[in-house]
This record gives sequence, C-alpha cells and structure tokens, in this order.
Amino acid sequence: MTRTIDLETATELIEASQAKAEEIGVPSVVTVANSDGNLIAQHRMDGAWLASVNISKNKAYTAAALQMPTHELAKPSEPGEPLYGLQTTDDGRIVIFGGGFPLRRDGEIVGTIGSSGGQVDEDMEVARAGIDAFEELSG
Repeated sequence: MTRTIDLETATELIEASQAKAEEIGVPSVVTVANSDGNLIAQHRMDGAWLASVNISKNKAYTAAALQMPTHELAKPSEPGEPLYGLQTTDDGRIVIFGGGFPLRRDGEIVGTIGSSGGQVDEDMEVARAGIDAFEELSG
C-alpha cells in the first residue's frame, strides 16, 4: 500500500504556504498532490494569476513524476545539456524551474507541493513554508 498525505494535512500545508505568500506579498496558487502527482488540494489566493493554477499543479506533478525538486531540473535542461527539451515531454506537464517539491516521510515520497504566483525564488519560499509545516506535523 502506498502511503500518502490526507486532505486535512494538505489543507494545513496550503494554509502555511498562504501565510508565507501573504507575508511576502505574493498572491499564489498552492497545490498539494499525492505521490503519483494527482491532486489532493489546491488553493488560489485572491489576485493570483490564472496561469498559476496549472503551473502550480504541474510543479507538484513534476516533483512526483521525477521524484525531485523542480529547481534541480533547470541546469540539466538547458540547451546542450542532457535533458534539453524535457519540458516538452509528458504532454507539457514537466516544469523545469523552482517551486515544486516532494514531501517525504521515512525516506518515501508521500506527496508533493507546488507553488506559483511570483518569481521562482518566491515560489520556492512559499512552497518551503508548506514543507516546514509538513515536517512539523510529521515530526
């Protein structure tokens, strides 16, 4: 049986991420997915870009599909690098910039989180607030 996070936990991660987004003044969309990259919960803050709905969902999907943070894909997917063109695969769902992270419990991916709405570093900061909440809950 694959372990995953539940809706209650996903909601708490989204709330922590939203608090960070409000603190830094970046309306964001935060998505929490299961270990297969399927949606558990998503929240679009007032003023967040419509495009961020799919971007955040695809960041969460990418973190699950490739079992790694999305920012780690940026360099290897540049022209001339071994993963060049990666973002054009999997029906365009692969995101190669930061803001998507796996959520691990006992070394196993049990979910993912994706944030979109600001600059890449802001998206990563918002998502990391959700990761911090997950680690506190899992602690």
